[in-house]
Amino acid sequence: MDLHVYNTLILSDLHLGAEMSHAHEATQVLKGARFKRLILLGDIFADLNFARLTKEHWKFLGYIRKLSNPKRNIEVIWVEGNHDHGLANIMSHLVGVRVYQHYKWMCGGLRHLAIHGHQFDGFQVNNVRLSTLGTSLYLKLQKLDFKSKPIARLIDRLNTRWLRMSTKVASGALQFARQHGADRIFCGHTHEAVHVKQEGIDYYNAGGWVDSRMTYLTVDEQEVRIHEFNKHEFAEHEFAEHEFAGRIDDRHSGEERSEADSAFADFADEPGLLEDVEYESVGR
Repeated sequence: MDLHVYNTLILSDLHLGAEMSHAHEATQVLKGARFKRLILLGDIFADLNFARLTKEHWKFLGYIRKLSNPKRNIEVIWVEGNHDHGLANIMSHLVGVRVYQHYKWMCGGLRHLAIHGHQFDGFQVNNVRLSTLGTSLYLKLQKLDFKSKPIARLIDRLNTRWLRMSTKVASGALQFARQHGADRIFCGHTHEAVHVKQEGIDYYNAGGWVDSRMTYLTVDEQEVRIHEFNKHEFAEHEFAEHEFAGRIDDRHSGEERSEADSAFADFADEPGLLEDVEYESVGR
């Protein structure tokens, strides 16, 4: 497990509520890595239907809530994605994080800018209703698909390539960075982790957590790195955590939690956590 403390960790496109969301693995990364700032770079949810959230999805949200505790001294930022639209104010109060359309910060004397990236996707901007309908059909297809979701994964890849989304988003992001005087710009949306350098500006895409390749970014004064999730890297940390949890959660068999209680346990185990947190909703 990497014990280096990063300036910023960026994670995007988890799509909680989707069958293919790797929420458990994403939670492992957040528990195993060390960082001063966490940026959730949009599309953390698949849609507005909370009924689709599984136990692991709630656990991820529960851990975000813990990280937002001022005592941890970690800045948690939520940048709104196209799938998160309409959830900003709700999530700001629910997990105690600030939500932005885009976010700027300085690191190592360089200007950094984070924005989800759908703003540079012409199809998404011009066909909001059609895109929403496509998302709904896509989520239904996941339920009908085989266990490994080969059909849904194939459609996701073909859709990205057909629309040339990665190229469009990268081009739009680089132009946006120039307009705002940024040295580095970070996006999600395409589910494809890439790095492009143009005219002295670095563009990074954080990738996503709905395919076999799960990626995230770390930012330091010296460099930006694209990491691919490796379950073996975080296995030791997870084992130690489970062993500790078993010691503190011993109870009589007749007092075991119901499945619903377990799903919400990590989310609600810190009463009063949000009382002293200031909230800032997305500016329209």
